[in-house]
Amino acid sequence: MESDPTRLSATRLAVAIGAGTYSAREVAQAFVDRIDAVDRDGPRLNAVLEINPAAMDIARQRDESLARGGERGPLHGVPVVLKANIDTGDDMATSAGSLALASHRAERDAPLVARLRAAGAVLLGKTNLSEWANFRSTNSISGWSSLGGQTRNPHAPDRSPSGSSSGSAVAVAARLAPLAVGTETDGSIVSPAGACGVVGIKPTVGTIDREGIVPIAASTDTAGPFANDVADAALLFDALAGTSTATAAREGLKGMRVGVLRHGAKSHAGVEAAFGEAVDTLSAAGADVVDRLFVDVPDEIYDAEYQLFLHEFKDGLNRYLASHDTGFEDLADLIAYNETHAEVVMPLFGQEHFEAAQTTEGLRCSAYETALADSVQAMRRAVDRLFASYGLQALVAATNGPAWRIGESERGHVSSSSIAAVAGYPSIAVPWTLVDHLPVAVSFIGRPHSEVDLVGMAMAFEQARGPFALSLPTVR
Repeated sequence: MESDPTRLSATRLAVAIGAGTYSAREVAQAFVDRIDAVDRDGPRLNAVLEINPAAMDIARQRDESLARGGERGPLHGVPVVLKANIDTGDDMATSAGSLALASHRAERDAPLVARLRAAGAVLLGKTNLSEWANFRSTNSISGWSSLGGQTRNPHAPDRSPSGSSSGSAVAVAARLAPLAVGTETDGSIVSPAGACGVVGIKPTVGTIDREGIVPIAASTDTAGPFANDVADAALLFDALAGTSTATAAREGLKGMRVGVLRHGAKSHAGVEAAFGEAVDTLSAAGADVVDRLFVDVPDEIYDAEYQLFLHEFKDGLNRYLASHDTGFEDLADLIAYNETHAEVVMPLFGQEHFEAAQTTEGLRCSAYETALADSVQAMRRAVDRLFASYGLQALVAATNGPAWRIGESERGHVSSSSIAAVAGYPSIAVPWTLVDHLPVAVSFIGRPHSEVDLVGMAMAFEQARGPFALSLPTVR
């Protein structure tokens, strides 16, 4: 058994804790020590906003339960970190990365957090994110928040970790935690997973309960897992969703009909070549590859998506604020706070998304209905048509290109997230290789509630790829 528990997978950690090789307290302490050495000191990745003051007590309770032969969940004693826009009914803040909510403590756990506790997880801490999940400004910087500062990519600290679940992806990549929970509206799980070289699962919208999460858009918001391999990501997904994907996924790639979307990869020669090799690997592993497809949607779909986000953000955030004691009544209050505290809240960029959302008329207007029809409904029709026309079980696309330098424009980079995100369909990002010495990934996109098939395909792809060795940040 590995002498350092921070190097073990979540699956192996659960087995080791159950066998008494490690206590849950020893495991939790090892990860806290690594956070101190790598995140707070050393490379200073700045991924973890706060360590749960109750983490050691939770770990002790897990050890005591095990000693007396109590029930043991699938994550018994395994540390998990959470994006800081997810409610926990404890002393940790649900801040969304904003100084405005720095002192906001939720009264109760979000349902997904209650599921984690029931599965035996040790809630180790909360992670930094792009403030307000990257929905405050048109010029926001991925991984930066007014509360937590800048999270850095563990493979190149001058490069972006991508967003908005930046801290969650970095925490797993740097082995600050074996598992992490993030959230996605469009790209915020799969993009940081790709940039940081970890696995991310963006589930079918609605599969994981979204109550108790600071919202952006009800049509596309979802929580999802990060892990260092597909099996661990599936293990966490099952705990969050109450499913059995990890044990059911056995089909692999043989005979699976997979549609290939090459268009996005063409904007970067290195990614295009790497993705071509990934497609060859899929074919060699037994997939029935249907090449050079494309999702036929008008360019206007992305303008409609943005209008959808504006309407749903205002409605959802106002509902969240009305049901939580944050000190703010609505979006207008937050806009005023940001203006009053602009020097510390908006030193790098403004709040254009907030201001645009405030001008919308809610969900009972023709503008919202048009945006919904021209974005979500249009994307679903296009994706469904592609699946039906070619008899596909999945689509594959390049997830990302090499991470850009922090502060550079994020526009124009390789991204395929909108296909699954706008439709509300599931997607899994699996690390593939290095391009320009930085991680790039392949996304498997499926029809609604096809996570079992996607996990099986992703596991087979991961196995065909072989070990994905990335140098970890060291203590210095």
